[in-house]
Amino acid sequence: MPHPNAPLTETGRLRLARCVVDDGWPLRRAAERFQVAPATAWRWADRYRRFGEAGMHDRSSRPHTSPRRLPTRTQRRIIKVRVLRRWGPARIAYLLGLNPSTVHRVLTRYRLARLAHLDRATGTVVRRYERARPGELLHVDVKKLGNISDGGGHKALGRSTGTRNSTASAPIANNRTTKRSKLGHAYLHTALDDHSRLAYTEILSDETKETATGFMARALDHFRRIGITTERILTDNGPCYKSHLWRDFLADNNIKHKRTRPYRPQTNGKVERFHRTLADEWAYARPYRSERERRAALEPWLHWYNHHRAHTALGGNPPTTRVPNLTGQYN
Repeated sequence: MPHPNAPLTETGRLRLARCVVDDGWPLRRAAERFQVAPATAWRWADRYRRFGEAGMHDRSSRPHTSPRRLPTRTQRRIIKVRVLRRWGPARIAYLLGLNPSTVHRVLTRYRLARLAHLDRATGTVVRRYERARPGELLHVDVKKLGNISDGGGHKALGRSTGTRNSTASAPIANNRTTKRSKLGHAYLHTALDDHSRLAYTEILSDETKETATGFMARALDHFRRIGITTERILTDNGPCYKSHLWRDFLADNNIKHKRTRPYRPQTNGKVERFHRTLADEWAYARPYRSERERRAALEPWLHWYNHHRAHTALGGNPPTTRVPNLTGQYN
């Protein structure tokens, strides 16, 4: 492909060469006519004499030999370390005494998958999928968070004065405090639609079978109100999801239940990634002064996530753009 500032295209080169070779123009005259250097005019005329019209095409600038190219044995060592240890270019470079950019070029040359695209346990390329329509699959999971003491924990007050979840004092009626006791935990139950990434989350007190089943009933009703009919649910192997109460509830609603393989949380990766986003952008986004303050911020954040937050897997669009005729989509 010609350089964007090149004065000659392939047609122009051919016309220049024919003026010199076929019509007998002096090199300097032809160079002035086509506004190039005499050396350029000579080069295209010479190629025309030797190769004809085929000589007017661009040639690769790649050298015929690369005497300073990394030895094949070293390249094989780089690939071996990458496959066996799943290290990045910097760590491999430190191990083998090379420049990280050199290692990166070798990995790119052999088209090895990025570490982010590999399964951590097996090293195989992660097979990504997406259901074709909303409701075809819901990802369900629970995330456990420590409650925040009144006045703020160590994130708000600093580690020297802030209280930890396990050492906070519980107030009593006469303004004294009891012995230090735990504040307990909040359990975030989440249902996430696979196709749209639309999320529904509640903060509950535990993860028992009764609590999980009650949450699922409310989640199904929420998705039903916005026009999504659930067909299948994917969960991990938690006790609440293996109970007869959970099984019978899904059977009564004609919903298929699928569980992940043991010790394979990445199978339910969409909701796991949502919980990570939830922690970064809500739970630990700012130093809350109480658990009540943090819980009050959840509903606005969920609305922003579903209706306004750009999602990279959706081409920069929010989840609601994949749910037709959703009420409140543009609020």
